[in-house]
Amino acid sequence: MLTQWFDPEPTFKGLLFAKELAKRGHEVEVLTGFPNYPGGKIYDGYSVKLFQREVMDGIPVLRVPLYPSHDNNAIKRILNYTSFALSASLIGCFLVKRPDVIYVYHPPATIGLPGLFLHLLHRAPFVYDIQDLWPDTLKASGMLGNSVALWMVEKWCRFVYSQAAKIVVLSPGFREMLIRRGVPEHKIEVIYNWCEDNKIQTTGRSETLARDLGMAGRFNVVFAGTMGKTQALDAVLEAARLLRDNLPKIQFVFVGGGVDVDRLKEKTIEQGLINVRFLPRQPPSEIGDILNLGDVLLVHLGGDPLFRITIPSKTQAYMAAGRPILMGVKGNAAGLVVKAKSGLTCTPEDPQNIADAVKKFYNMSREELDLMGHNGKMFYEQEFSLRIGARRFEETFQSVSVSY
Repeated sequence: MLTQWFDPEPTFKGLLFAKELAKRGHEVEVLTGFPNYPGGKIYDGYSVKLFQREVMDGIPVLRVPLYPSHDNNAIKRILNYTSFALSASLIGCFLVKRPDVIYVYHPPATIGLPGLFLHLLHRAPFVYDIQDLWPDTLKASGMLGNSVALWMVEKWCRFVYSQAAKIVVLSPGFREMLIRRGVPEHKIEVIYNWCEDNKIQTTGRSETLARDLGMAGRFNVVFAGTMGKTQALDAVLEAARLLRDNLPKIQFVFVGGGVDVDRLKEKTIEQGLINVRFLPRQPPSEIGDILNLGDVLLVHLGGDPLFRITIPSKTQAYMAAGRPILMGVKGNAAGLVVKAKSGLTCTPEDPQNIADAVKKFYNMSREELDLMGHNGKMFYEQEFSLRIGARRFEETFQSVSVSY
């Protein structure tokens, strides 16, 4: 497993995935960096060195150096990506066992470099798991705007695609986009993401926790996850303003971190949004308890056309939590919520439409809300769970190993 992000960093295709593959009888080794995401600072207990080996729940992990950063500074972010790509290529590739199959987790696109090094050095096929379409994501997020640089990134991605034995994507829309870009249909597999469902238990609402977090006696609309430019949460704050006076029981709760958190907090204070609350990023073992306090769980991204073909990872976590979903993303993600009958959709970056959808939820009976949550949980277990996803990956790995 080649990935820049791995436990203890928050990632749903990290240790949980490795352990599931090991449980199925496969020998798994991980090549990754020193943990620094999402804060951009090396985690306590780690320090950057030439390399470090450790064993996590029976899985051998090799860490190689990188420049820790995760902020809005494009130069620092590029240094973060390229430093890991180079150290994984020049150090890590020579310190791992010869693999039968290489699983490469993208983003960032620079991960393709050590993927190619491993592929050539060990003569092993690699499966490229695309979570973000580059350069589209770079442009949509505002991280990179130079047309020449974007063109170079696109050419690099096309080359890596051509070398991969198989490409795994998270949605049908991603598959269609890659086919339009010349990737052969037979090379692409759609495998939906899962979440750490073992840490999201629908054990019921804790009133003690609700009181401690200021969520007791309120109708809570919860957004949990990264808060950055792509999430476009100003529109959600404006929706909160529209609902503040007439429906004061409704409360918007933002849980997590990200480059936009401080600005959003300042805006909340400036506008006197007493119906908005911010909570810090929670460890995976505790986020399920907070999701259980939500009457509605919100997914929201900006209106960029790219987001029509993506499925935000929180979609799976929300379904696993068994709570109703308000999907503020058009396209594939909205289609899943409609298919599962697990919530409502709204127009992204449209405060009035968001407010109207929240009001509709608020006027529903508890039975209606619970049924939506139950529908989502059943859909998750049948379509998205780790058990289902790992089996699909196992089949993919075995197919490329046999044919290579």
